[in-house]
Formats: sequence, structure tokens, C-alpha cells
Amino acid sequence: MLDFSPQGLRHGNGRARVVERSCADLVAAKDWSQTPLGPLDGWPHSLRSATALLLRSPVPIVMLWGEEGVMLYNDAYSVFAGGRHPDLLGSNVREGWPEVADFNDNVMRVCLAGRTLHYRDQELTLNRNGRPEKVWMDLDYSPVPDERGRPAGVICILAETTERVAAERRSQFLLSMSDELRTLRTPAEITRAASVRLGEWLGASRVFYAEIDHGMMTVTDDYHHGVATIVGRHSLVSFGDDLLNAYQIGTPVVVRDVPDDDRLSDGARAGLTDRQVGAFIDVVLFEGEQWVGLLAVQSATPRAWTPAEESLVQEVGERVKSAIERARAELALRELNETLEAQVALRSAESNRLWNLSQDMLARADYQGMMSAVSPAWTQVLGWSEDELLSRGYATFMHDEDTGPTLAAIAHMARTRSAARFQNRIATRDGGWRHIEWTVAPEPDGVNFIAVGRDLSETKAREAELEIAQEALRQSQKMEAMGSLTGGVAHDFNNLLTPIIGSLDMLVRHGVGSDRERRLINGALQSAERAKTLVQRLLAFARRQPLKVTAVDVGRVVEGMMGLMRSTLGPTVELRTDLAAELPPAMADANQLEMALLNLAVNARDAMPDGGQLTIAAHPDKVRADRPGGLPTGRYVRLSVIDTGTGMDAETVKRAIEPFFSTKGVGKGTGLGLSMVHGLAAQLGGELTIDSTPGQGTTITLWLPMSASEADLSAPTLHLPTQGTALGTVLVVDDEDLVRMSTADMLVDLGYKVVEARSAEGALTLVNGGLEPDVVVTDHLMPGMSGAQLAHALTTLRPGLPVLIVSGYAEEEGIDASLPRLTKPFRAAELAASLMALSPTGLSHAVH
Repeated sequence: MLDFSPQGLRHGNGRARVVERSCADLVAAKDWSQTPLGPLDGWPHSLRSATALLLRSPVPIVMLWGEEGVMLYNDAYSVFAGGRHPDLLGSNVREGWPEVADFNDNVMRVCLAGRTLHYRDQELTLNRNGRPEKVWMDLDYSPVPDERGRPAGVICILAETTERVAAERRSQFLLSMSDELRTLRTPAEITRAASVRLGEWLGASRVFYAEIDHGMMTVTDDYHHGVATIVGRHSLVSFGDDLLNAYQIGTPVVVRDVPDDDRLSDGARAGLTDRQVGAFIDVVLFEGEQWVGLLAVQSATPRAWTPAEESLVQEVGERVKSAIERARAELALRELNETLEAQVALRSAESNRLWNLSQDMLARADYQGMMSAVSPAWTQVLGWSEDELLSRGYATFMHDEDTGPTLAAIAHMARTRSAARFQNRIATRDGGWRHIEWTVAPEPDGVNFIAVGRDLSETKAREAELEIAQEALRQSQKMEAMGSLTGGVAHDFNNLLTPIIGSLDMLVRHGVGSDRERRLINGALQSAERAKTLVQRLLAFARRQPLKVTAVDVGRVVEGMMGLMRSTLGPTVELRTDLAAELPPAMADANQLEMALLNLAVNARDAMPDGGQLTIAAHPDKVRADRPGGLPTGRYVRLSVIDTGTGMDAETVKRAIEPFFSTKGVGKGTGLGLSMVHGLAAQLGGELTIDSTPGQGTTITLWLPMSASEADLSAPTLHLPTQGTALGTVLVVDDEDLVRMSTADMLVDLGYKVVEARSAEGALTLVNGGLEPDVVVTDHLMPGMSGAQLAHALTTLRPGLPVLIVSGYAEEEGIDASLPRLTKPFRAAELAASLMALSPTGLSHAVH
């Protein structure tokens, strides 16, 4: 029977998780006889196994069982469910989420028919916390088979993407609003459009832009919904010193509840209440040190503004300020163009100041392709001197891809006699490119036009960096979730394989059965060992495999593998080595390194279907701080596997280390080989790199940290004790009955007397009752007290009593580094070797 309590599931993910009341607790305590599933004891094995698996997972998973879609989910999903939890547990999905009943009806219909469904950024409106809210999710639905292989339920792995989608929509809103503001000519048009867009987006009661002058704010227009307009002139003095001081800082001033905000004076509260203001966000806009404008967003009732809303108002304020400055500059240029001859003397000083101080690139040019005047900003932005700019055609500074569209836009302006806007890339003197946004307007003479250019390079760079960061975050979250789930599954497989391998190993060593039966037993043992290898690959990908890291002679490992690799690769592959003469040792696990090398060689062979050349190279190398990638600065041994095969394109290289990704076709590989090697390299503190070109072959390199110690070249031998050898008493502690029984049988077969305990508490009771074992062999993760805690308690009761920790994988948490450990699954020889290492003087007679 599976234990759904948190203690029964704790060893599934290798760490405890603190929740007010876990879903495992709720499942175990619920009266399921009142649901279509019936009493818990009567659940089919398929339902119990699937429930145990999802309860262990750290990612949100929900399962819908039966035609009614009875809901079972884990702690991570309970967080997503919000206020609907725990009432959702055990409810029918149609009743649990009535607002999306049609969507779930389709899911049940499709998946119970044996098909799968996948949604990316699926938008749904859910009522999770007492009010409807839009939610975006990645959803992956798959059928869950019953004991006869027929779909009996639906399992869903979900990831909420609401924050990312909201951020993208926010960015799109800002971009579209900026595009709209660029088309407007006057400050009044700009402030009106921004107020309407922002008010509708936030659902605000009132939005306005005010100009500030001598303690007064002037509102010429406002967006208002459900409240009255406040167009007019208003004093800021009544707001009080505290609030006015807050405005001087420059960050948004946020008031969530006007009557309860102590920063407001009594007069300010009364005035705001009269104007139907219950909450507001004010963004002050500066020109140098001078406070020149205010963008205000108001709610008629108190409102808990979010940080995202505060930031959005501030960004809109900056865009409004920039747009107003641009409109005023364009207006000034138009006025200058229209009255240039009549007011040349009057405006010369002002125009010169604008010309010389403007950060925008100002120019006068003709339709024939030459500029006659450029402002100093051209040299500041691009590096070209004024003489260079005026002596060459302006098209020669443009990017080849942008020349045609730019000249077409200028020609269109000449025909229509109206201003135009466009973007292009302009060359810098040092060989780079700048993204420039242009506003151009024709002069009355029909020969020349005025141009205003704003440098957008930093904006473009920030947008590109944001996209790269978002993609890296998505990939990191995906790999972390898969690694956690994989590690937990591998741990359970190790517990299952331990009694299988132990029992089959014992049958082989005793030669049980006829020749045919021994062949069958040997075949079963080989299959179990292959399963063990697959689990090791899963643990390697999850970076949780137990490693015995020592100083390893990489050249010796390669030479020792040559015979096996030649027989594995076949006659069509020419195998070569390129090993440095004095290769320093590397920090690695020799056995895992051999497995990784063999995996890479087999992959290389499969990439050369018509034969080719495979080179194993090993050389010392140094990594400097300026090297791209995440490898720390230091000295490394660079082990490379180089083939002359078909190679990979950039997209395949990018996905090559993903678990279960394979180009070999169905049934020709697990897709875990490269991900295992990548996980091994990362766990050792190194890195795996891939250099490949289609049609020219592939080089896969393992960067292994160099060791300061000499390599251990000894080869210890191990012999099992002879039958009848008299050894001591072993206390075996494990909460898994089959694992404990299998370990006990191995020990009895080795000649030990065995006493069993199902828990650490039971083992302490036996020792307190007078049992005097010679050694204790205990599992680590058990309900209640762990193996490491048992070892600590025994040091007080029986100082010097040897304790061997047995674990499903390399859990480090809570285990003293000095405690000996043995990893599941294991054979009798490995168990005997671990016991010998515990006490060379007291137990050395166990192996000879």
C-alpha cells in the first residue's frame, strides 16, 4: 500500500517542504467514499501510483480521474488554485472550475480518447481569490492508463506564465503608445492621447497631465470616467510639506487611501475628497533641476496600486515628457522654417542655442542627396566631423538595407509636401551602426528639407537584452523543473532495483537452477544492470549522481578504453588518440568518466553511418576571465571526442543536451547520453562544449578541473568471504520491506547474523534493549528520524559503533561528510567492500 502522508513521500524528492497542511495530508485524511473514486483502500494501483508521483513533484500537477474528472493535485498546484484550495481536492473538475467548464469538457473528451493536448500561453479567466482575473498558462495534458492500458484519467503539468505575458502586453502597450505619440504634432494632442490610453488601460477614474509653475498646477484637459473634470488651475501648497517633499525626490508619489494617508494635510484631504479622489499616483517630471510637469492617475475609491502599475505610470510620464519636447522642437523648426527670412535677426540667438545644445541630430539637406548644415550632435553621436558630413552624400552613411526605404520616404515627402517619420541605421566613424528615428519636413523653397534625428541605439539594445534574459529564464526554469522531477523518479527506481539486483546476484553466485534457468537469471540480471545504468544517466542529468571524485589520469583512462571502443565502434571507424605527453591529472570519477567517454564515442559512431575517423584528444588548458561562457577562470584538462560525421546545425546544437532529445529515431536511443555527460561535467565543476558544422563533423569537449594531487593508479582487489565464515551481527534499518529483506539476505549469505528494524526509532529501541550489533546498515531518508540522525544518536549510546548509510542518490543534506555511504542499487561484493572499509581492524575478516 502506498503511503500518501508527507512522511511517506518525503524521500521522493530528497528534501522536506513546509506547508500549512500538505496535499499529501489532505489526500490521506479525506473520506473518499463520498466521491466517485470510493474509499482510499479500494483505489486501483494505477490511480495510487499516479497520485504518489504527482504528490512528489515540485512543479504544479493536477490529475482528473474518471469520466467525472475527480481532481487530485500537489502542493505546487494548491498555490496556483489560491482561495479555491482545499475545496477543489476531490471535486469534479466541472464543478471545481465552473467558469471554464467548456474548456475542461474538451480536455476530458480528447484525453480519455487516448490523445494529448498542449497549450502555450493559454488565456483563461479564473476566480481564484474572490474575483475574476485573467490568467495565462502553459498546459500539457496526457491520458493516464489503468491496469488494462486504457485511458482512465488525465494528468496536466502546468506553468503559469501570467507575469511574462503581462510584461509583454505592458511592453506592447508602451510601444504602441509611443508610436501613436510620434504621430501627434502638439503637446495638447500628446497629453490627451496619453491620458485616454493610460486611463483605459488601468481602469482609472481620472488621468491628466498638468504643467507646474510657482506652486500651481494647470490642467488644460483630462480623461475622466464616472467623475467630474478638474480642468483649471490648482494650488499645490494645500497638499502639505510632507507630500511636497516627496515630490522633490523624483519617484512616483503613491497614495492608496486618501482619508488614511498621514502625509496629506487636512485641507488636502478635504479638497481631494471634494474632487472624488480616493487614491492616486503622481509622477513628477523634471527639466534639469526644475519641476515642470505632473502626470496624475486617480481612482474615485481607495485602491491598492501594484508596483507594476506604479512603474507603468512613471514610464508613460517619461514618454509624454519626451514627446512634448519633440513636438515643441518640431514646432520650433516649422516656425523657424516658415518665418526664417522675416525673423532671422530676431530668432538667430534662439535658433543657434537650439541648434548647438539639442541632443537630437538637426540637419538641413536637399533632395539631391547632400546636407548643407548639421548640428554638433551629429559629431557627438556618430563621430564624423562637420566637414566629412557635408562633403559626402547622406545616402553613403546609411546601411545598405535601409537606403532604399529611406530615399523613398524622402521622395514621398517631396511629393506630398508633408512631414514624414522613419527609422534607419547610420554608420559611425569607428565602423559601428546607430539606430536613428527621423522626423523630416519640407522647406517652402521645394529644394531643401529640415531633419531631426533621435538616437534609438540604447533603447534597441535594452529591448534585445530583455528578450535574451527572458528566454534564458524560461530555459532555466524548464531545466530545473525537469531535473527535480527526474531526480525524484530516479530515487524511487533505485529503491525498486536494490532488491532485484541483490536477489539475482545471489542466485547467480549460488548457481541456482538448471542451465536454462541460470541463463534466464543471468539475462534478468543484465537487464536490471541496464536499468541501473539508465537511472545513473537520469541522476547525472539531474546532477544528483553520487560521485567518487579523485585525481584521475585521463590519458590512462583513454588508453584503457581503447580495446572496448574499437570493438564497440566496428571496422568502419578509424580510432585515433591525441594525448599530451605530460598530461596532469583531473578531478573526476573514473568510472563515470569511462561511461561518458563511451557514450560520446557511440554517438560519434552513429553520426558516421558510412564510417570515418574518430579522435580522442586530451590536453591541458587554461581558462581566462575573458573567455565566453560560464566556466570559471582556472586550469583544466580538455578531453575532446572529434568525429568526421554528418555534423549538426545551430538549432540541433542548441538542443543537444536536452534530456530525451535525440536525432537517432524511435527505438535507437534514450536521448539521455549527452545530457548525462553535460550533467557530469557540471557536477564536477567543469563544462561541456559542442562545436559542429553540418557535413564537417562534430567536436564535443569535456572541461575537467585540473587536480593538484597525483592520480591514484592502484587497483584494489576484492574477494567475497567463503561459505560458513563466522562474522558479527549487523543491524539493518530500512522502511522499505523489500529493500531491507534483500539487504538482510545478502548479509546472511556473506556470513553475518542479521537483526532487522523498520525505522530508526525501532533500531534505537533494540539497542536500548540490550542488542549489541557489530555494525549498523541504515537507509537515510525514512519517516521520522533519518539515517544520519540515527548515526548521531548511536554515537552517544554506543561510541565507536560503525554505521553505513545507504541512499537512493547523493543526498547531502543532514549527512556528516565523515559518515560512510553506499549507493542503491548494489551487489553483495559492493556491500562487502563497504563493510570492510568501515573498520579495517574489526571487520577486515569479512573480506579476504
